[in-house]
Amino acid sequence: MTPPAQARRVVIKLGTGVLTSGIGELDAQRIEILCKQVNMLREHGIEVILVSSGAVGLGMGKLGLKKRPKDMANLQACAAVGQSILINTWQKGFDPHGITVAQILLTREDLRAKHRHNAVFNTVERLLAHGTVPIVNENDTVSAVEIKFGDNDTLSALVASVINADLLFILSNIPGLIDLRGTGKVVERIEEITPEIEAMAQGTKTETSVGGMISKLSAAKIAHRAGCGVIIGSGKEEKLFQQFLKGEPVGTYFVPSRQPVKSYKRWIAIQDHTCGSLHIDAGAAEAIVENGKSLLAAGIIKAEGDFVAGDVVQICDPAGRPIAQGIINTDAVQIGGYADPAPVIHRDNLVLL
Repeated sequence: MTPPAQARRVVIKLGTGVLTSGIGELDAQRIEILCKQVNMLREHGIEVILVSSGAVGLGMGKLGLKKRPKDMANLQACAAVGQSILINTWQKGFDPHGITVAQILLTREDLRAKHRHNAVFNTVERLLAHGTVPIVNENDTVSAVEIKFGDNDTLSALVASVINADLLFILSNIPGLIDLRGTGKVVERIEEITPEIEAMAQGTKTETSVGGMISKLSAAKIAHRAGCGVIIGSGKEEKLFQQFLKGEPVGTYFVPSRQPVKSYKRWIAIQDHTCGSLHIDAGAAEAIVENGKSLLAAGIIKAEGDFVAGDVVQICDPAGRPIAQGIINTDAVQIGGYADPAPVIHRDNLVLL
């Protein structure tokens, strides 16, 4: 497990509240400071990928809207107007440091399809090799409800998982996870996200943002499973990265899993849309969860969905609770009379939830 200060590849997610001083108004001074900080990290041998919010908010300003639109067409229009302003502002901020930025716009579908998932990884690897700073955002101009990430906290965690990042910074206008039911102070370190930790979370009420601490904890769970540490902190803290490099605590640090999902299984782990489900008996559930075994046909009680070999399906225990998901080796129509002794889902293509 890589200590935070020894991370060599980091993803930094910057919320709208960090980058803007009001609806449609970029905080140029803040972006200038952030560019200096990213340059400092790079000088210490750290690869940096940014996940930048702000396009919709900028578009709202240009189009004269005071509240975040609720209909998809207006959201897409705001994103289309604001994205070019956003990426150009970042490039201007990095110009004094001789750094070139690269724009990557993603939808959920780009990470659901394995070949596109791999293409994202390969593109980021090549961009980093060229010394650029990839700047990722959701492709809101084409995203429909079924292919949206929902918020850039989730997007940043998925990107961190895909590119094998050591650490994810989720920076907004809050200093970290605050213990509202106890000390009232920022919780410095979290080993596991328990129901008690989740109870501390609250949503956001700003007109340009989506999510809040709830979405940040959800993102931390995704990154945790991938073996990526997470720091939730303030993007307005000018010395945050200096403190980080010194090994000092900043914000709230979420410790990564000590048994992360292996790299070749991460595509399976991040799939939020499965093609069906298999309900299994108690013996099969124990074999998978406790003993790391493959799923055999004998343990399947029933199958739901119209899936085919190669699809990702969910595995549910006798109580109907999802416990795993994996790539199935047979079509749904064959499950009932499947007599092949080979696994229905091999453990190499299976991840626990």
